[in-house]
Amino acid sequence: MLCMISIASVLPFALFRLWEGSWLSATVDMSLVLAFIAVIVHVVRTGRHRVAGLLVTLFYSAGMLATVYLRGVAMVYWVYPTTIAAYFILRPRMALAINAVALLALVVILSSQLATLNLFTIVVTIGLVNLFAYIFADRTGLQTRALHTEVERDFLTGVLNRRALDRKLGDYADERRPHLDSCLLLLDLDHFKSINDEYGHAVGDTVLVRLCTVLRQHTRASDRIFRYGGEEFAIIASGAEPDAALRLAENLRVAVSLAQLLEQRPVTVSIGVALMDKRSSPREWLLQADQMLYRAKEEGRNTVRVAAHKETV
Repeated sequence: MLCMISIASVLPFALFRLWEGSWLSATVDMSLVLAFIAVIVHVVRTGRHRVAGLLVTLFYSAGMLATVYLRGVAMVYWVYPTTIAAYFILRPRMALAINAVALLALVVILSSQLATLNLFTIVVTIGLVNLFAYIFADRTGLQTRALHTEVERDFLTGVLNRRALDRKLGDYADERRPHLDSCLLLLDLDHFKSINDEYGHAVGDTVLVRLCTVLRQHTRASDRIFRYGGEEFAIIASGAEPDAALRLAENLRVAVSLAQLLEQRPVTVSIGVALMDKRSSPREWLLQADQMLYRAKEEGRNTVRVAAHKETV
């Protein structure tokens, strides 16, 4: 969208400068238009926005500097929207770094065209724009991350929720860099309905909170715990192959059975494990883990079952 707006903004200037015979300025403007078109094609084909954002910011800065260099101080007004745009596209620190380099280059270009006081005024105003834009972008980012965390957190247990699980699984599926295999674990408290029926939902909630404490104590820092729904939980065991995930699941099963989640009676879990194979989809990982969980329930509960997986050829 930003590239399309930029094309609509720059193209009329490019055509006008062609008409008036300003060939170098027209070449700069047309180069920017073509660069923005290339970025749009790249995003449509690959879906990668991060690299595209960096390229767009670099194109903005380079085009702004070239325009000021060719047409003089009258074009310095383009510096301000270019500076602010960087903070809408990139992370604040990256935008600040690029803008700082562009400002140094601008000082070099304008040093021979302006009196010292005028140049100093421009530098100070651009610096203030950067400062205010950086503070705004940084504060907005902090608030967005805090809101994002709040939305993806289960209010009762404090672990991540189903929304976060779907996002994490999607991120893993889209990740193209080589990495170790990971596994998905689905855990379900055995006979939890009878706990709610016999002791009440308040006691049932306490059991869920205590369960999550046990899960945190017996998983690694790289593992992620999610409340999948009701008394069912999911764990993404990062970098754990099926054998390692099986050991993790068994440790969790034993730890839960030994923990006093409920004083009046023992509480156990059944666990299903599935490999997060990149040849399958997140929906298939969940289905396989759920099938293994169902099998663990059918075969006596308080047990672990692991889905068979195909060997990589």
